[in-house]
Amino acid sequence: MTTVLLLLLASTITGLAAGLFFRVWSLLLVSPATAILVATVLQTSGFGFWTGIPIVVGCLIAGQVAYLAATHFVHRGELSMEDDVDGDPGKHGHRHVDEENE
Repeated sequence: MTTVLLLLLASTITGLAAGLFFRVWSLLLVSPATAILVATVLQTSGFGFWTGIPIVVGCLIAGQVAYLAATHFVHRGELSMEDDVDGDPGKHGHRHVDEENE
């Protein structure tokens, strides 16, 4: 049981680190590496194939949720529905685009 909790904690920390420092594309490397590492640790700890599958899936979900939480924390001031509602571009939008098309 300790092994499973440590793997979940490690997956969560990895997801948080990826969300705080990297873009979403980093998950293409982090998720398979997490799955392989978790499967290897579970196999060496004596877990069976069918017992390990839910644990690997749980670790991947924990990492993804931690990534989303970290990304939301980092970009909380920049994510706004007002940009879409009022039609004006936000601080990261492209201004004066309509003048270029005339």
